[in-house]
Amino acid sequence: MKSIQSNIKKAKNYLDKNHCVAVPTETVYGLAGNAYSNMSVKKIFNLKKRPKNNPLIVHYLDINKLKDDCHIDDNFIKLYNRFSPGPITFILKLKKDSKISKFVTNKQTSLAVRFPKHPLFRKLLKVLNYPLAAPSANISTRLSSVKASDVIEEFGSKIKYVLDGGRCQIGLESTIINLLSKPTILRFGGLDISEIEKILKKKVLIKTNSKKKIAPGQFPLHYSPGIPLRINAKKSKKNEAFVLIKKRKTTFKNYYYLSKNNNLKQSAKNLYTILRKIKKDGYKKIAVEKIQNKGIGKTINDRLNRASKY
Repeated sequence: MKSIQSNIKKAKNYLDKNHCVAVPTETVYGLAGNAYSNMSVKKIFNLKKRPKNNPLIVHYLDINKLKDDCHIDDNFIKLYNRFSPGPITFILKLKKDSKISKFVTNKQTSLAVRFPKHPLFRKLLKVLNYPLAAPSANISTRLSSVKASDVIEEFGSKIKYVLDGGRCQIGLESTIINLLSKPTILRFGGLDISEIEKILKKKVLIKTNSKKKIAPGQFPLHYSPGIPLRINAKKSKKNEAFVLIKKRKTTFKNYYYLSKNNNLKQSAKNLYTILRKIKKDGYKKIAVEKIQNKGIGKTINDRLNRASKY
């Protein structure tokens, strides 16, 4: 308990001085900075080499903290009460007197907000008097980090501190829903769309490749291991790693398994770790077998499709 408090205090000290800190979430690790500070937010963009027109997600402890910055409506309340804290990000209308840095939103009038579930991140938010802008802790277009060691691999000594919360439970980023007008999914993520539709009692629109970027995860190239990746492969080619969703009776050295028995949740959790390992093992190309396009399988396919644009 003492070490947890000490680590939280250390992270807070760095954040209070406008430094960036890596934080654990239930989805992937985030590169966090004070969302009210232009200096902090600029550091996030510079460290990630992130395009300025790619907005950031801001993380809050609860709805009470959010009310200072955003307008909320009935759809938000319904989804917040059912799924937050958890892997869902909301696009809301920004209040004119909000203190959110203009660099977070690329001067837009909307804000992407989330309420993380990871207990360590929540403990950190409790001791801060500002929300945290925290995109995934990786260089832009690369694989997200799901362990503290991934973050260090990405940034080395360029960030001041990594708050180590173990391996991320979900392993893929949050689902993003735009609530500015008719509810619209902007990014597939850790929460199944069918669950959202049950609560709203209506179908939602899906626009995951919108030209106007009001949320992250919409650029064509994203989540890349940094080598060519081929999707829906029936077999591997020479010198190509082969990623499979379940164990086979006959196995080869170049076979990498996302799960033992076609488990989509397990596959999602393991995806980025497996792709990182393949790169470290020296392969120059990756083939991935066809993944079922249902539930979180839609999210896996979205990530693989964007990675294939390398």
